[in-house]
Amino acid sequence: MLKLLALDRFTILLVVMVILATFIPVSGQLAHYFNILTTVAIAILFFLHGAKLSREAVVEGMLHWKMHALVFAFTFVIFPAIGLLAKPILEPLLGQELYWGFLFMCFLPSTVQSSIAFTSMAKGNVAGAVCSASFSNIIGMFITPILVSYFILGQSQHGFDPTKSIIQITLLLLVPFILGQLLRPYVFPYMLKLPSLVKAFDQGSILMVVYGAFSSAVVAGLWHQVSGLTLFYLTVACSVLLTVVMLLALYLPKWLGFNRADQITIFFCSSKKTLASGVPMAQILFIGQPLGMIVLPIMIFHQIQLMVCGVIANHWSKSGQE
Repeated sequence: MLKLLALDRFTILLVVMVILATFIPVSGQLAHYFNILTTVAIAILFFLHGAKLSREAVVEGMLHWKMHALVFAFTFVIFPAIGLLAKPILEPLLGQELYWGFLFMCFLPSTVQSSIAFTSMAKGNVAGAVCSASFSNIIGMFITPILVSYFILGQSQHGFDPTKSIIQITLLLLVPFILGQLLRPYVFPYMLKLPSLVKAFDQGSILMVVYGAFSSAVVAGLWHQVSGLTLFYLTVACSVLLTVVMLLALYLPKWLGFNRADQITIFFCSSKKTLASGVPMAQILFIGQPLGMIVLPIMIFHQIQLMVCGVIANHWSKSGQE
């Protein structure tokens, strides 16, 4: 229950960042320096993620390839397929930019921290969750830019080459992650001694990204472009998407014969999308595009998924029942 409350506090802080950016956005030269600071913070965040992932968990998780394949299918096949099929309904309701953001969200990898936390709370396969979530983020650094270039930017920027974006994302996210893995024997003991500091930095770096992204969006007139009704439609769309994916992630693993612990892992790793990787990727991929409109769907979806998954994980941890 304490983990659930902690996640709820983080959700509240995300809302606070949006409100703060709405009324006191960072802009001008200060925004430039804030973006540099945020970039450094994100690099350190993925360095810490790399340092947290044990070699034993990697080996154990890699042996369970069927589970990872199903999580991969949900993350990079089922989610994108739903997003693309929803275009005739969502694009007229949301407008092109918000629909692009919705589709971009569908192309993103899974979360890391919350997938592991919820799986642990619900007594699932934690080692499997560590590997599935981490591998999803690593693979997503390459797959997400390709999907974006083909299905989104290919429509507006003919001849867009994702190679440069993949290199930038690799330098920002993957290289620090690998360095964290290599330096894990030296770094991880200190992380164990200062768990609260590590957690604060983990969440703090994401809050910085959200504040910076929404500040630039507000300065560009985000809330003049998005009406209350459109925001309602977007929230409903995110809720329906999460419901559909969760139902599939609940029943498909049972039908395929996975045990209960693996079913729990698949459910939580398959049904979520990352904010920590999503906003930095958006900043690299959507240069010259309305960034606030692009990241708004993942912001809303992220908060809904945390609250819903928190309730479900808490229920499963108490009842032991599906």
